[in-house]
Amino acid sequence: MDASQYKDYVLTLLFVKYVSDKYAGKPHALIEVPKGGSFEDMVKLRGDKDIGDRINKIIGRLAEANDLKGVIDVADFNDEDRLGGGKDMVDRLSNLVGIFANLNLSANRAEGDDLLGDAYEYLMRHFATESGKSKGQFYTPAEVSRVMARVLDIGPSTGQERTVYDPTCGSGSLLLKVADEAPRGLSIYGQEMDNATWALARMNMFLHDEPSAEIWRGNTLTGPHWTTSGGLKTFDFAVANPPFSTKSWSNGLDPEHDEFGRFEMGVPPAKNGDYAFLLHIVKSLKSTGKGAVILPHGVLFRGHAEANIRRNFVRQGLIKGIIGLPANLFYGTGIPACIVVLDKEHAHAGRGIFMIDASRGFMKDGNKNRLRSQDMHKIVDVFKHGAEEPRYSHMVGFAEIEANDFNLNIPRYIDSSEPEDLHDLGAHLNGGIPERDIDALSKYWDEFPTLRRTLFTEGDRPGYGRARVPAPEVRTTVLRHPEFTAFRDRVHSVFEGWRKAHDAALRDLDRGSDPKAFIGEISEDLLARFGGEELVSRYDVYQHLMDYWAEDMQDDVYAIAQDGWEVGRVIRPAHDKETPDLVVKKGNKTTRYVGELIPPSLVISRFFEEEQAEVDRLAAETEAAAQAKAELEEDHGGEDGALSNVDSGKNGIPKGNVQNRVMELREEALDSIPMYTPEYEQAREIKRSTFGTAPWEKGVQGDADIFAELDLLHDYLRLVDAEAQAKKAHKEAADALDQAVLAKYPELTEEETKALVVDDKWTAAIERDVRTEIERVAQTVAGRVKTLEERYTEPLPTLAAEVESLTERVEDHLREMGLDWAGRL
Repeated sequence: MDASQYKDYVLTLLFVKYVSDKYAGKPHALIEVPKGGSFEDMVKLRGDKDIGDRINKIIGRLAEANDLKGVIDVADFNDEDRLGGGKDMVDRLSNLVGIFANLNLSANRAEGDDLLGDAYEYLMRHFATESGKSKGQFYTPAEVSRVMARVLDIGPSTGQERTVYDPTCGSGSLLLKVADEAPRGLSIYGQEMDNATWALARMNMFLHDEPSAEIWRGNTLTGPHWTTSGGLKTFDFAVANPPFSTKSWSNGLDPEHDEFGRFEMGVPPAKNGDYAFLLHIVKSLKSTGKGAVILPHGVLFRGHAEANIRRNFVRQGLIKGIIGLPANLFYGTGIPACIVVLDKEHAHAGRGIFMIDASRGFMKDGNKNRLRSQDMHKIVDVFKHGAEEPRYSHMVGFAEIEANDFNLNIPRYIDSSEPEDLHDLGAHLNGGIPERDIDALSKYWDEFPTLRRTLFTEGDRPGYGRARVPAPEVRTTVLRHPEFTAFRDRVHSVFEGWRKAHDAALRDLDRGSDPKAFIGEISEDLLARFGGEELVSRYDVYQHLMDYWAEDMQDDVYAIAQDGWEVGRVIRPAHDKETPDLVVKKGNKTTRYVGELIPPSLVISRFFEEEQAEVDRLAAETEAAAQAKAELEEDHGGEDGALSNVDSGKNGIPKGNVQNRVMELREEALDSIPMYTPEYEQAREIKRSTFGTAPWEKGVQGDADIFAELDLLHDYLRLVDAEAQAKKAHKEAADALDQAVLAKYPELTEEETKALVVDDKWTAAIERDVRTEIERVAQTVAGRVKTLEERYTEPLPTLAAEVESLTERVEDHLREMGLDWAGRL
């Protein structure tokens, strides 16, 4: 089933389960869960031959009781074409209901958290990704939504009575992200023309605990629902991600005589509705209203009718800013888009337009791009403070825009390309390293003033320097330089200050803690503390923390918030598809374990260091024994080698085959010696001796090759036994260590658990990332210096002389071979 279809089934069950858990049996609840209309009624149907039809009826009762017809009853649970017939449908729906049956969703929004909303967003993102271009327009990526919300200056001081509106609200995620920035909430209004998507938006509002949100169905341009007697209803904030460049925007509409006066600044082209939505939003804002709209870059520079509208927008001061985004962020299209930020309140302040080119800040995520945490934070920081940064942001004055004929294409005002790395022809011809290139590293020389003199000295002519350190030694020189050491210590002390400031908060986490507030506090402080570092980007350090939070730490903190520090003592059997942290063997039984909070490696490092060292020593012995055996196999395994006469198995040479070959050779040895001689009797005694323990006597006469082969095979057998004994010792020590670690978990005290998690796991991981940023500084300096050295190490005359010398040598060789330069005999 296509993702755009199965999302209806999954999200419908999620909704029914949520409202049943939260409201069933409660008087005066926001949602009435009628008799025969709850999720528990669905659970009773598992295995029922009429499960599909009866689920439809349960959903119908719930929909009818709450005016949700056409919202939650879109999916047909009795559709044999999609769900199969007979037993297939029964099994499929029984399993699907069973997945939800074990969840308890009644605590959604407990302590300000929104786990269910996050789950919904996760599903929506993946549905949009899998549905492809035609079905992905209903969802705005959460990262972009957050940026739009934050550039509108919505925050803790925003009153609950303030309103936010989205005329093309899709699944409603953009509206919710904006409202989420206001702790006291906002009054939400929206409109969506697609019936199925409108139903998603209605469900989304309930699942995010916003049941009072008013989402209407219909075409905003031809039939706007939010109107008053005087025209369009106006709002404090407006956000939108309208369909790009829609060709049918004016169907059923006469823009020239629009009753709401939306097209006073101009009528958009008949086959491109980008400005139609923008004009509608401007008209829907209060005189103090602010808006943020996602649009294709074409609105910034296209001509004719759109150029006239754009000119009016600029002259009236309605555009506060423009933020250029990376390409391939959105599910409905791969083209790059921008956020146009509107501000009616300060429209006549005479300011310019603040532009940001954020097109290079993103990460790959499958076949799409995504904004990282640092990208979102930097966009918002720079926009709110109006901070101009080279190749990133610029406040463009009205005169500059007018001089460009009101073209707002971002590259006209911000050159985001990296400076070209120009070669110096003078240096290539005459040697030396251009001082211009050395000076380009000035931000590093400001931090390491004597390092420059360590790496470079004056050249033979003005404007050119000379390297003092060979290229292969540059990195080591930088790392060992006293100024770099001092820099490394200072940066580490910044991290240590952050760690100490939050150490108590980390250890004070417990049941009921608010993970989102917690990470918000410590991440913002980390960003602020590294703000004074010129060479280490505070946004890169912040990103390391946010990546670690997303990958690992977030799950830990949520587990502690739910179960307390006791969860640190939990080590449980791994699920079928889980990668185990610990594999314990007891007799013939093998059990795979996962540490719920603490990996076994941390327990070993803190409590079983000596035991681990012994296991490592025995592992090294095993490796050495295996290596010695492999070397003998390599030396004597060829066609003429002694081991070539031994049959090999799938995994090497079986010991039994070697023993069999030894027995064959002993028989041959007796046959090679004349009977009834002293030598024969001696050989026969050897044969009778304990297998593999008696060496061949040097005095025995006979076939020397046989005895030499026997000597080698006995050496090989001794190596086989040595490897087996080493493996056994290693396995016994490793198994004993695993048993000890497993037994240690339930014995951990709370203080030990906190030390393992806070010190050994969380802090250690973040500290490693900070060290990576420090090393990156050294690598950047060393890499550039090495490039300059290697680029200009040999000037053109030296290369020409070398070519001439090599040419003469080639000609001499050719003449000795009877050939002249032209290759003739």
